[in-house]
Amino acid sequence: MKRIVLFLLTNIAVMIVLSIVASLLGVDRFLTQNGLNLPALLGFSAVFGMGGSFISLAMSKWIAKRSTGARVIEQPSNAGEAWLLATVERQSRAAGIKMPEVAIYDAPEINAFATGMTRNSSLVAVSTGLLRSMSQDETEAVIGHEISHVANGDMVTLTLIQGVVNTFVIFLSRVVGYLVDNALNRGENRGGVGIGYFVTSMVMQVVLGFAATMIVCAFSRWREFHADAGGAHLAGKRKMIGALQKLKANHEASTLPQGMQAFGIAGGVKSLFMTHPPLEERIARLQASV
Repeated sequence: MKRIVLFLLTNIAVMIVLSIVASLLGVDRFLTQNGLNLPALLGFSAVFGMGGSFISLAMSKWIAKRSTGARVIEQPSNAGEAWLLATVERQSRAAGIKMPEVAIYDAPEINAFATGMTRNSSLVAVSTGLLRSMSQDETEAVIGHEISHVANGDMVTLTLIQGVVNTFVIFLSRVVGYLVDNALNRGENRGGVGIGYFVTSMVMQVVLGFAATMIVCAFSRWREFHADAGGAHLAGKRKMIGALQKLKANHEASTLPQGMQAFGIAGGVKSLFMTHPPLEERIARLQASV
């Protein structure tokens, strides 16, 4: 989950900053000084929407390291780190990608993530909780899952989808803001818009941003099945199923459900914001595969 959540939070922060900068520079007033210029607004939305998404992607590896306190392994200090580096190197070579940076971060939960701007400039990080709780076979499968995310280009595809939904969020929020402001002023605004436009457009950007997040999360859930299949290919189907079963057993016995929500254990409305499918569904999908 960390890979997606960090990306989404970074994207939201970048979009807020870009929107504020655009307002301070008078871009919104330029777009509305002679009525709402829809073609110009669409162009502005696409540039800022796609640009904000790719800025988030470019920052993803740096943000991940800073927020988790991940320590990149330059030289292994023990047998466990040496095994981890060798496993990532072997699997990345099998997947046809450049060796990612490998990092360990201190956290009690069983978790791992991969991020980075390109397939050949990525980071794979595992938690100390995972290394303590999982066998080498299970850890190998988790690493294979993350390497598959990188090899499949999931972060780039996710960025493109986020950029498209960002574009529509920016465009629609300003259209609604203009309509509300026009209604409040009975169509008497000339040469620009009032405070109603700015307040409404910012509020709508947040509201529509939640809807956009649901789309991104739905894509993430779909890609998890492909990463599971990739992990099974790189490490072995038995190991991948074993790793998912360990996660499921750990969740059921744990008193810290927040950490395990990373693996899709939720229900109701929360299911719309899940970045991972339920573990039972993932295990069943693998068991049914040839």
